[in-house]
Amino acid sequence: MKTNDHSNFILIDLKVIPNASKDAIDGWKDNRLKVRIRGIPEKGKANKKLIEYLAEQLGISKANISIQSGETSRLKRIRIEGISFDEVRKKWDF
Repeated sequence: MKTNDHSNFILIDLKVIPNASKDAIDGWKDNRLKVRIRGIPEKGKANKKLIEYLAEQLGISKANISIQSGETSRLKRIRIEGISFDEVRKKWDF
C-alpha cells in the first residue's frame, strides 16, 4: 500500500481500468489501489468519471480530488484533500 499522509491531504497511487462494465474499487495490487471505471479513455472522460466516482464513494466534493500524475496513463497518483488516510481506509474497508 503506497500512500503519503500529510496534514491536510493524502496521495494515493492507483491503477485505473477504464471502459469497465461497472465502477468498482477492487482493492490493493502491487502497492496501488485498483479502480474500475465505466468512462472511456478519450478526451479525459475516464479521468472525470474517476474523480466523480471517488468523490461519491468518499462522500466529499469532487473539488477535493485531483490527479497529480498519470493524466494519460492507467497508473495515476491522486491527491485527496480534507480527509485522512484512516477515514479512506474505513470507507473502502481495506
